[in-house]
Amino acid sequence: MRIAAAQLNQTVGDFEGNASRIIDAARSAAANGAAILLTPELSICSYPPEDLLLRPSFHEHASRALDRIVAETASLDLALLVGMPVLERGLRLNAAVLVGGGRVLGRYSKRELPNYGVFDERRYFQEEGSPLVFERGGLRFGVLICEDFWFQAAPRAAVEAGAQVLLVLNASPFHMGKQGLRVDVARANVSSLGVPMVAANLVGGQDELVFDGLSFALGGSGDLRVQAPFCEPALMMIDFNAAPDGTGAPEVEAGELQAASPVEEQVYRALVLGVRDYVGKNGFPGAIIGMSGGIDSALTLAIAVDALGAERVRAVMMPSPYTAEISWIDSRDMVTRLGVRYDEIAIAPCFDAFKATLAGEFAGLAEDTTEENLQARIRGTLLMALSNKFGAIVLTTGNKSEMAVGYCTLYGDMAGGFAVIKDIAKTLVYRLARWRNLQHEVIPERIITRAPSAELRPGQTDQDSLPPYDVLDAIMQAYMEDDRGIEAIVAQGHPRQAVEKVVRLIALSEYKRRQAPVGIRVTHRAFGRDWRMPITSRFRE
Repeated sequence: MRIAAAQLNQTVGDFEGNASRIIDAARSAAANGAAILLTPELSICSYPPEDLLLRPSFHEHASRALDRIVAETASLDLALLVGMPVLERGLRLNAAVLVGGGRVLGRYSKRELPNYGVFDERRYFQEEGSPLVFERGGLRFGVLICEDFWFQAAPRAAVEAGAQVLLVLNASPFHMGKQGLRVDVARANVSSLGVPMVAANLVGGQDELVFDGLSFALGGSGDLRVQAPFCEPALMMIDFNAAPDGTGAPEVEAGELQAASPVEEQVYRALVLGVRDYVGKNGFPGAIIGMSGGIDSALTLAIAVDALGAERVRAVMMPSPYTAEISWIDSRDMVTRLGVRYDEIAIAPCFDAFKATLAGEFAGLAEDTTEENLQARIRGTLLMALSNKFGAIVLTTGNKSEMAVGYCTLYGDMAGGFAVIKDIAKTLVYRLARWRNLQHEVIPERIITRAPSAELRPGQTDQDSLPPYDVLDAIMQAYMEDDRGIEAIVAQGHPRQAVEKVVRLIALSEYKRRQAPVGIRVTHRAFGRDWRMPITSRFRE
């Protein structure tokens, strides 16, 4: 017996497009001899629809999309599991609907509603979770939805209701190490029951989230038997046979198993997918990036070109009186390698005009970060003007280390529509740049090796103001991602003065981060959905 799992790139609220992709997958699955097609969680409306779920009209559109799917798959010899929101008796349910032969055959509602990290399902859904077990081809299948298999209750209930195989509709977003965690949890909560499991995961970018696919099938003993590609739509085929011991229990045949890739490749490809889908699904004709000659803008440019193609990317260099000659040279070198449109707009005339305008107000006061920030804000204004005129989105280039400690300028280098490397620590920026150059050298080596600098005053380097990035990143990860306190971080061997400084700056910079553009999440805790700290607070570690 064959089951198909559709790893679909859906878009929130695109009911027509989402339904068409489900119908196309159903036809392809039937043509390939599948008896069941499994789709991702909320595949009809895509995930996460957030407060759209509070609108009755959203549910009406979902119901009409389901009607279309039922009608257009009626002639197929196929049972189809589709995910959709259901509004019924005043309850909102996260449901899996079983369709076949032109009618609805059954429905299961999600039992475990995640309410942590990026998830907020208790705001929208109510629990139900009575088991759904159906028969097909002599086998009995139980249905789960995503978080259900992260606990033991729902899998056990399905098996006790007679399920021999568990089918899971999944919308599990990417972060580093996530797939290993998914498989380990599945082994603990499903394989321990001695039944095989098939999970169909969503793929694609949705605002700050990237869904990485990697749909998978586990054998009854927990061995990984089939795995779909990373960050690509796919139709995964899973074949079942009776167990070799003659018990008649179903077992998964070994199939295509995508090899694990290095973490740098996973993160880079997730960033590419996130940019491609954010720009494409929101209808932008292309992207604009402010080049500085530094590694952050270089990496962002490389990602943008890989996501969109050189013809849809524009790089703009905006030199100031403090821009080093090597920054010009390296920027021109890189854009030549990538083949993107490149323009240079000197900001010195604007800078002089601003200083002249403010001269009376600033009389008798020494120059300081005010003048440094003026340069960044002039650049932000110019980039946004180009965006307004030509419609392309500005991709900001700030990294997680800078965002953490506020080493960025509000309305300056933070100005833009999408923050590509917002969740990438500076040390990881360097690793990604070197990984990208191993594929084809597009980032000049000097950009990677030179000391990072904002170039807003003579001889400036980042380390004038910050601890070395390897120290800063380790402290940031321990405090912000792993919730460790100051004493615990110091006990790890980090200098107390540096720990206290980084922790203080993280707290003081909250108001800036709240005004930053949305950006791609690749860690288990990013600034944004995962991090909800008050701006006004007198608490200090």
